[in-house]
Amino acid sequence: MNNSHPKDKLPNISLLSIIVPARNEDSCIQETLLLLYQHLAQKAVPHEIIVIDDGSSDQTWVILQKLTNEIPVLRLFQNLSSHGFGRAVVCGINHMKGDAVVICMADGSDNPQDVEKYFNLLNQGYECVFGSRFISGGKVVDYPLIKLYLNRAANLFIKLLFNINLNDTTNAFKAYRRYVIDGCHPILSPHFNLTIELPLKAIIRGFTWTVVPVSWTNRKSGESKLKIKEMGSRYFFICMYIWLEKYFSKGDYRR
Repeated sequence: MNNSHPKDKLPNISLLSIIVPARNEDSCIQETLLLLYQHLAQKAVPHEIIVIDDGSSDQTWVILQKLTNEIPVLRLFQNLSSHGFGRAVVCGINHMKGDAVVICMADGSDNPQDVEKYFNLLNQGYECVFGSRFISGGKVVDYPLIKLYLNRAANLFIKLLFNINLNDTTNAFKAYRRYVIDGCHPILSPHFNLTIELPLKAIIRGFTWTVVPVSWTNRKSGESKLKIKEMGSRYFFICMYIWLEKYFSKGDYRR
């Protein structure tokens, strides 16, 4: 299965919702959000920025509240239930007002110019836009070597398992029209395995998608929340769950 062609006559995106899960990001969240807002406002991209504080114990929430004075499109929520990256994203989805969504990291690793690129491609008729850091034009800066090896191995496994022309499925930084997210229910992943659940379900359930090069820069401060030792079995579970749907559900979940 390869990436698909855009659909004709899809409506333009009237509001882009950007969901930013944040947990103990007081050293970088302000810069991340200001750069994102300033670029999209300059490019006249209609957007809202939804930040979900996922149980921070530092000054993240205090900084976010102050930022509402500088970023008029900023909307803040606290995930007061069980924590986890996937749960925080779902919380953001439940509060979004836009007709499309981009998931961004709070550490500034994703480039605001690529968010604009996603918006433009959605308006060309794609239902999903998946960024890849590992195709021509993509870029990674200061990627930890061990994580890089594990990343490439995991993505090769997924690419071969599902026979898809996508080599960066694990990257959370992706864009979806809202009804695609609705079509991915039930969403099962409470943690970073959500990063593969959403794109794989969108693909096997028949939504159109394309892949574009994006850049990624390692965080300058703070600690990564992705713990590889904790996530391996969770990624594998989601892969197998969706693989079973692809080959044994008789297309019952395709739109």
